[in-house]
Amino acid sequence: MLSDFIVKYYIFLLLPAAFILDAIFGDPEWFPHPVRFIGKLISFLDKKLYSPKDSAFCAFSKGALLFFSVFFSSGIIVFVLQKFAWKINPIVGFAFDSFVACTCIAPHDLCRQSANVAKELKNKNLSGARKAVSRIVGRDTENLSEEGVIRAAVETVAESTNDGIIAPAFYIFLAGPVGGMLYKAVNTMDSMIGYKNARYEYFGRFAARADDVAGFIPARFSAFCTILAAAFLRLDALSALKIFLRDRYKHQSPNSAQTESAFAGALGLRLAGPAYYGGILEKKPTLGDAKRKAEAEDIFRANRLMYVASIFSCAILLFVRAMILNFL
Repeated sequence: MLSDFIVKYYIFLLLPAAFILDAIFGDPEWFPHPVRFIGKLISFLDKKLYSPKDSAFCAFSKGALLFFSVFFSSGIIVFVLQKFAWKINPIVGFAFDSFVACTCIAPHDLCRQSANVAKELKNKNLSGARKAVSRIVGRDTENLSEEGVIRAAVETVAESTNDGIIAPAFYIFLAGPVGGMLYKAVNTMDSMIGYKNARYEYFGRFAARADDVAGFIPARFSAFCTILAAAFLRLDALSALKIFLRDRYKHQSPNSAQTESAFAGALGLRLAGPAYYGGILEKKPTLGDAKRKAEAEDIFRANRLMYVASIFSCAILLFVRAMILNFL
């Protein structure tokens, strides 16, 4: 029976199902996406808990309270709904799990949004490209050159290959949809309050450190898959490995430059470097070597690299699971 087949091969079906659903439906803005609810909860608690009058210890403690509130709420809600769905029927349960897992990854939307940037550039519409890239990056984009726009889009694809695809897939592999949603909660908190500025230096520190821990293994796994994907796509895999080993710790975060450095080497581009955020210049080190000038086609190359790296990651995870089961 179908139910028995689903139960027996659950993990081997879940990740492929999540990627297939994402490829078909993507992330429509009208749909009530679970990660958006996490973002709203973070914003609500941020407004309720943060106070500029707090001491460093108090701000850190409140930030930790926010973290655990969001973390456990996200996991418990998915866990309860999952149990309810599986009690109805294994098919319903698997459908629910596939839906949640699909919402944890975002290759389709990432590819679509970044491709819009490349299309505007190919139409010689730099202002349109700046507007398009502003939807997927946090930096100021109104004064970016054409090459700056391209590099910003490629950097986002590289970073999101880990944060938005391979890392959540890794936790789905370990703990199903609950694991994937817990990782998304941690990563979303880091992206919203994990900044080193006057407001979040202490209040967001716990979330930032938790994200460093959660992303430590997936970031390196993502870089490894990127290097394999570069070889498969006949990009510069040797340079991807070289730049990864040389530049992977150049960012303040122990994880941020891992996959991005591999992308820089594979594409022969210099990424990262100084950028403006809210009108303030942040002096970041560069990653990779500028072997040539960036071009719009590099965004499409980055997207192909992202997709193939994601496929490799799933294949490796499922192979490891099969080997484990074979020895048990």
